[in-house]
Amino acid sequence: MSNPISCIIVDDENVARDIIASHLSRIENIEVIAQCKNAIEAFNFINNNAVDLIFLDINMPEISGIAFAKSINKNIKIIFTTAYRDYAVEGFNLQAVDYLLKPISFERMLQAINRYFEVSTQQVETLPQPSETNDFIFVRSDRRMLKITFKDIIYIESLSDYLKIHLKDQSIITRETISAIEAKLPQKDFLRIHRSYIVNLANIESFTNEEMIVNGKALTISRSYKKDVITKLERF
Repeated sequence: MSNPISCIIVDDENVARDIIASHLSRIENIEVIAQCKNAIEAFNFINNNAVDLIFLDINMPEISGIAFAKSINKNIKIIFTTAYRDYAVEGFNLQAVDYLLKPISFERMLQAINRYFEVSTQQVETLPQPSETNDFIFVRSDRRMLKITFKDIIYIESLSDYLKIHLKDQSIITRETISAIEAKLPQKDFLRIHRSYIVNLANIESFTNEEMIVNGKALTISRSYKKDVITKLERF
């Protein structure tokens, strides 16, 4: 795979985090971008960064791993880690990729990562693909389906469960996730630069490693997307 999988480790035990991080450092295409001591730290991190996979301890103080898993974006995959077998059924009911019982061996970690890739591949194959012939999409707004031409989109902004689609002459609010609309857009014309932003390449005026000016608006390029953004733009 060309893009590394962005992972975070959430566990209140330092030793447990170190063991997981050590295992993951030996596996290609896996990048640990944060280690969090509790669910609150993890929640704040994923709200500002793109995360593909969470290694999540279940038995944590204040907010359990189960409660945390129920509160986050369902597009983020979870591998539960715990010292207690009793939580396995509830973990799988949340559609976790895997359930690792501590102490975690490297061989068992490899199995979990392979399972993650299998699950991710299956989902990619079933995602709706953007049409090669259509130059537009329909989105629902104010109980109507509105036609939006790709060339009229300046950039798209995520507002939690809603999107704000900035057009040349107006903005449209629709209830959809940014990942769902990203799958409908032609990749040759649009670029994800942040967990909250997709931009139309035709409207980029300038950029640095940290931000991009799109039609006069400064948008942040997040650390998680920076490498892909710079690589793609330098091809032009």
